[in-house]
Amino acid sequence: MQDVENIVNGQKLFLQPEYQEVLKRKKEFEGNAGSVDPKKLEEISEWTKSWEYREKNLAREAITINPAKACQPLGAIMAALGFEKTMPYVHGSHGCVAYFRGYFTRHFKEPTPCVSDSMSESAAVFGGLANMKDGLRNCNAMYKPEHIAVSTTCMAEVIGDDLNAFVIGAKEDAEGELDNTPITYAHTPSFVGSHITGYDNMMKAMLEQLNPSKEEKVLDEERINIIPGFEPYLGSLGEIKEISKMFSDKIIMIGDHEEQWNTGAGEYKLYAGGTSMEEAKTAINAKATISLQKYSTIQTAKTIKNKWKQGYETCNPIGLAGTDAFVMKLSELTGKEVPAELAKQRAQLVDAMQDSYPYMHGKKFALYGDPDFLLGLVSFIVEMGGIPSHVLCHNAPKKGWEDDMQAIISKSPWAEECQIWVGKDLWHLRSLLFTEPVDFLIGNVYGKELYRDTGTPLIRIGFPIFDRHHLHRYSISGYKGALNLLTWITNAILDQLDEDTKEIGKTDYFFDCVR
Repeated sequence: MQDVENIVNGQKLFLQPEYQEVLKRKKEFEGNAGSVDPKKLEEISEWTKSWEYREKNLAREAITINPAKACQPLGAIMAALGFEKTMPYVHGSHGCVAYFRGYFTRHFKEPTPCVSDSMSESAAVFGGLANMKDGLRNCNAMYKPEHIAVSTTCMAEVIGDDLNAFVIGAKEDAEGELDNTPITYAHTPSFVGSHITGYDNMMKAMLEQLNPSKEEKVLDEERINIIPGFEPYLGSLGEIKEISKMFSDKIIMIGDHEEQWNTGAGEYKLYAGGTSMEEAKTAINAKATISLQKYSTIQTAKTIKNKWKQGYETCNPIGLAGTDAFVMKLSELTGKEVPAELAKQRAQLVDAMQDSYPYMHGKKFALYGDPDFLLGLVSFIVEMGGIPSHVLCHNAPKKGWEDDMQAIISKSPWAEECQIWVGKDLWHLRSLLFTEPVDFLIGNVYGKELYRDTGTPLIRIGFPIFDRHHLHRYSISGYKGALNLLTWITNAILDQLDEDTKEIGKTDYFFDCVR
């Protein structure tokens, strides 16, 4: 077993003789008990790669297997951490919050501040009001936030806890301790929607509850808000702010979580960066708001357009065309010409795209992930002459998204070969990869098992990514972000080319150093 003088990591530890012996005995026990028939297992395994199984798999309705999405409160936490000195507070069990913190920490490799009121069995029966009364006071006393953002988990939603009433009750019992701390709240049931739904619900709630009514707004003709959406690439936030600053100093990102997960070495800061409370409380005064993720802000858009009567636009600045649309929208709203620096960046990107086009052209891709992420990435693949053979989105909205995706795919010469799979999971994708193979798979870490099973090379782009470091620090938005995407994808293709041509005298009839 482990030796304190020589700690062995898990990868090597379980290859040691004592662990191998345990594994051997386990297999013998299972075989003797009749639970495993190796021949039958192999037979069924091969059958699951067939068209017959695919039809049964795609018809599946009663169960979801590896959906490539997370639950609502996760998104609510990201939305909350985009604001200065804000503590996300989850009304639910401690285990749920540990999962959320761990999920973000594994992706960003940084601590994730978040608290809960640790609802248990008694709270599930009698309600969580007592937990919230104690929890909000403890949160305020221990962490001294300037704003607390409350979301919910399954337990609180199943029993019907009323957050509005609970927050009012907690403030009344707090003996003045919570009087100067804004507490916003959103219902984020985990059993419906996904993390982008939770982001949307929390963003909508915070903007509505922090801002005054429409009658009290004071219009600022120069101010423009930008809502990034559920953005796991911190570099994208920085890139969007850099582009925006070229047009105006009064373009403000609402929900800026870049610094929260990008702190430096040294003394840890519980709160880092974020949209200031002053800016958050005056968002209603802006001339217009731009959402960078249409389907991560569906409900938020209703507040901005219908309640605030504010100009509202959506742009998806991933790839060349997406970034062009964003840049031109900023130019239109500010009345300023596109800066020469941006024109230079665009020209550099186009040059790089021309260099790499021969390698991406005609390659088949299967992609999966969040709705807005896929719209941007598929658009870029089409721009590069790639074929998005399978586009799978488990958490796509029922209205609009499939039409938007079809409009992008229709620009491809191979449009008839491309298929859109709404509401399907990664076990569905496994069947698609076996029956209609592609050259490359693009998605998050959960595609690793598909790569091992089907042999389809995985290009890691998306959320979450646990098994590679620092990719989240890069941008995938803007012209610089598109160059990153181009680099990752093209080099993955060249890596595979090396792999396919490495047998001396057999497959190495291509240049080792590609010209």
